[in-house]
Amino acid sequence: MNGYRRAGVGQVGLRVEEVWKAYGRRQVLRGASLQVDAGALVGVFGENGAGKSTLLKVICGQLAPDAGRVLRGGQLGYCPQHVVLDERLTVAQHLRFFQVAYRLPGLQRAEELLDTLGCVRFRRDRVGVLSGGTRQKINLVLALMHDPPVLVLDEPYQGFDWDTYLRFWELAGELRSRGRSVLMVSHLAHDLDRFDGVHQLRDGRLEPFLAAAPDGEAR
Repeated sequence: MNGYRRAGVGQVGLRVEEVWKAYGRRQVLRGASLQVDAGALVGVFGENGAGKSTLLKVICGQLAPDAGRVLRGGQLGYCPQHVVLDERLTVAQHLRFFQVAYRLPGLQRAEELLDTLGCVRFRRDRVGVLSGGTRQKINLVLALMHDPPVLVLDEPYQGFDWDTYLRFWELAGELRSRGRSVLMVSHLAHDLDRFDGVHQLRDGRLEPFLAAAPDGEAR
């Protein structure tokens, strides 16, 4: 198993151990394993159909693995790639609904996140009138507002403008500094240096990925 550990942090936030998953005769995951320590940001990428969605569903408990197991060091926050919002409700109504679901005493963290992502002004708007990028911001706020120790983010900044994209990475840095374990699926085209470790999902297994540095040497 390949793990990524940040200096001074030893607690494991998320561990995937030899997970297998098949749909009928089609074997999608073949002993996939990884570890994300507290305070680490780990990326996963792979071609379409490689099994990334299946892996995330197993990690989040939406699918049961055929073999292997997933261990989480606390409550999970999951931001799916496809926005799961009710177009008839306002942003504020979504926040209230999730506040009750998470049993939160208040909305302080949610308000902080709205401000960080630049969408406070949409608080009273119905989701149905918001742009795709703004919906994704709200999707992310809902995943983070209960301040979970383990985060699973599937293309979390899809549709973000450049300013919000930079704000997102500032937020990611804050989460790491506070000891959160973050697993992110990303295209990774320009983001490799932002991760503590990167895995490629190929042939149902997670393999360490080495990118070519500008001088042609592996890093």
